[in-house]
Amino acid sequence: MPPIELADLQRLHTQVLLLTLALAMVFGAIAQRTHFCTMGAVSDIVNMGDSTRMRQWVAAMGVAAIGFGVLFWLGWVDPRRTIQASTRWIWLSAAVGGALFGFGMVLASGCGSKTLVRIGGGSLKSLVVMVVMGVAAYATLRGITGVLRVNTVDKIAVDMPGGVFVSTALAGPTGMAPGMLGLLLGVVLGGAALGWALSSREFRRAENLWAGLGIGATVVGMWIVSAKLGFVAEHPETLEEVFVATDSGRAEALSFVAPVAYTLDWLILFSDKSKTLSLGVMSVVGVVLGSAVVALATRTFRWEGFAGAEDTANHIVGGLLMGVGGVTAMGCTVGQGLTGISTLSLTSVVALAFIIAGAVAGIKYQVWRLERMA
Repeated sequence: MPPIELADLQRLHTQVLLLTLALAMVFGAIAQRTHFCTMGAVSDIVNMGDSTRMRQWVAAMGVAAIGFGVLFWLGWVDPRRTIQASTRWIWLSAAVGGALFGFGMVLASGCGSKTLVRIGGGSLKSLVVMVVMGVAAYATLRGITGVLRVNTVDKIAVDMPGGVFVSTALAGPTGMAPGMLGLLLGVVLGGAALGWALSSREFRRAENLWAGLGIGATVVGMWIVSAKLGFVAEHPETLEEVFVATDSGRAEALSFVAPVAYTLDWLILFSDKSKTLSLGVMSVVGVVLGSAVVALATRTFRWEGFAGAEDTANHIVGGLLMGVGGVTAMGCTVGQGLTGISTLSLTSVVALAFIIAGAVAGIKYQVWRLERMA
């Protein structure tokens, strides 16, 4: 492949951003129309024993895992060059961050992606949550809580020379090529998740299928845009490989905590020419726009404010916990629960388990408070 010119690189940057915006709008539209919500999925099971929305999430997880396995086998994406890549398994960070995020999303009436979807539907409460979450996330990336994170939970880790991905870690012992093993594991594990979701007759309705299959497909689409289309083997200035428009310099897909921080940073420092639009920023904007389009088209757009001081406090605390927890765990219910899980990262598995545990604890806490008040 001939070296890419700067003008071509700029055009590629624009293409990646526009495709990201389109995919994020699809995500937001589907989530708004189908009520796709991780917190709601956990709440439905805990409070009512209804697994329908959990099956939506698991179906999306299965599609994402199968899709990533196919892309790995094709050589279009390599987990070792993604934002999830590491030779240190930071299990404690994933556990603590996941628990904080899970508890916080209950207080905030939804996770990071649901917060953006609710903003598109007219929720001023969620707008406040987004700002609080973004500030807390930025502080945990580069500020005071970031120093605390690095000097505490991030120090506890297990060294894994083969990487934190099941496919790469098992490639040596099994003697299989990582790509082939990734395909096999993706199809088997993703297929099992998809099979469980589809095993319920109640689930097999158009709305649920759109939620599970559609959301999962947007994650796969983002991997293609970032890792395949956006990959440049030799930057014309640095002569190094680069993944265009990513904040991490690696391949990325959908996530909604750190990108909210980068969005606030871009807005606040807009006049600083070094601040450019990124895949993460466009993801945030796209979800809000996609949700707003559907809300307006279906006449479900409603302005929503806080019910009172207690409601305000709960949402602010929830936003803080999601910002700190999401960065500490390296992702949210989408960033780790879908995108990370699709790579079969052990860190993502721990983060996901503790996000669910934190959400269950948050729901139990709210029930206890209501009973006490009664």
